[in-house]
Amino acid sequence: MPFNLSEEQLLQTEKELGCTLPNEYRESMKSENGGEAQTKEDDWEFYPIKDTSDRKRVSRTCNHIIKETDSYKGFRNFPENALAIASNGLGDQMVFIIESGQYQSTVYLWLHETGELQELAASFSEIVKL
Repeated sequence: MPFNLSEEQLLQTEKELGCTLPNEYRESMKSENGGEAQTKEDDWEFYPIKDTSDRKRVSRTCNHIIKETDSYKGFRNFPENALAIASNGLGDQMVFIIESGQYQSTVYLWLHETGELQELAASFSEIVKL
C-alpha cells in the first residue's frame, strides 16, 4: 500500500544517486511512494523511494529504487545510466535515463531479454497510477 514521502527523504535519495529525479515523478512519489500503473504494454508495480523516517517505513521501502537498480546492474544488458522505477513482474523494467547529471523526464521500457530500450512515455505525468 503506497504512502506519502517527505521532501527530506527524496533529497536523501537524490544525494545517494548523485543527481535529481524528474519533477513529475518526485511529486507523484511524495503523495504515493510506490503504487501501481497500467500501460498498453503491461501492468507495473512501482518501487518505492527509500524512507528511513521510522522502522515501519524502512521495512515497507526495502525494495527501493536504488536497491532494485543495483540488482539489475548485474544483467549484462542493463544500461549503466538507467534507474529502475517499476517492474512488470516478468523482468522488464520501467526506467529513467541519466544525462548531464539529471534523470530525464522520458520514461523507457527496458526489455530484459534483449536489452532494448523503448520509449514508454515522454514524461512521468503520462503514466497513470492506479
